[in-house]
Amino acid sequence: MTEVLPVHALAERGPRDRARAARSGVAARPRVLFVSHTGTMSGAELVLRDAVRPWAGSSAFLFEDGALTEALRNEGLEIRLARRRSALAGLKRDVSPLSALPVLGQLGALALEIAGAARSYDVVYANSQKAFLLSSLAARAVGRPLIWHLHDILDGAHFGRVQRVLQVRLANLCAARVIVPSEAAARAFVQAGGRRSLIRIVPNGLDVDPAPCPAATLRAELGLPDGPLVGVFSRLAPWKGQDILIEALATLPGLGCIVVGAPLFGEDAYAAHLRDLAARQGLSDRVLFLGQRDDVPRLMRAVDAVVHPSVDPEPFGRTLVEAMLVGVPVIATDAGASAEILDGGAAGTLVPPRRPDRLAAALSGLFADPDSFRARTALAQERALSRYGADRMQRDLADLILQVAGQA
Repeated sequence: MTEVLPVHALAERGPRDRARAARSGVAARPRVLFVSHTGTMSGAELVLRDAVRPWAGSSAFLFEDGALTEALRNEGLEIRLARRRSALAGLKRDVSPLSALPVLGQLGALALEIAGAARSYDVVYANSQKAFLLSSLAARAVGRPLIWHLHDILDGAHFGRVQRVLQVRLANLCAARVIVPSEAAARAFVQAGGRRSLIRIVPNGLDVDPAPCPAATLRAELGLPDGPLVGVFSRLAPWKGQDILIEALATLPGLGCIVVGAPLFGEDAYAAHLRDLAARQGLSDRVLFLGQRDDVPRLMRAVDAVVHPSVDPEPFGRTLVEAMLVGVPVIATDAGASAEILDGGAAGTLVPPRRPDRLAAALSGLFADPDSFRARTALAQERALSRYGADRMQRDLADLILQVAGQA
């Protein structure tokens, strides 16, 4: 039987070492083609950036150029860009599949391009639905095993019925493994018709600089106001629920809020709506829109609490873990993986989605008795450190890639 060494051991081997390993019955490290449909850095792309670190020398096939290109190149990956901009960029995941008919020729050409690239690799790793849809056909055509990293919840809130059926049928037919970040995402995949045997749960992991700094000092450095202050950290999108928080703030005099994030995928109308809503509620001086930032952990340490007000189920909730790691109280809607991450509310406060009144009550309770939240916040930090580190995620993902490569 061929022995497969741990990825960290394989990563240290050069070409001569791998050749000797192959002659002695030890498998060389497989070459992986990571596929992503977008060059924009959002949650799934941040996970991919961290996931590829053990795989320097492999490649990424990107449908478009962007910030992800440089991030993956910095991790030692060779970058292969699609020869022309993908027609998928204009296709939203909640629209009818009929919308794809005018661009089927372009999509077919892109699938052929992925297939041509995949011939030189041992495993294809698709990091999104759009990447998976085309990679599934390409990988099957050239006989390469396919891993789908599913970063979303396959339900009616995010995808149409035809889309869900197409995705799970392709997964059942073509995927060697489907990686999801939570049990909530796994349940949704199975309920949509996917095979449970394909699923492997690997929680998203991340690292945050543990160096503490007094909130008052950070606020002065960052130019943030004094007084009670909360923050919401995610891209500006209707299902992220920033409008619910603004409505809650209207009933809480004196409480300020920073909104960190930008409309990344054509959601500019919602971003404008949030600013208009804050103005109509008389909150323009209390709601600060800071845009996309690369200093999120420092901003989190500067606020009194982090609010995660998603109105639809979350597949994971990266900002929840970031807040837990920096030791800030968390208030989140009980939708999707939030309860899973917060240990059913033992590591944070859970409120029903779409209920600004319940969110306002939770915020009032926090500022009325902050000491009562300290034990819960300490537990949250310990939980995040033990369960959601980047090293653990990288090891688990690498082990799955090695398993799939060994079974091919």
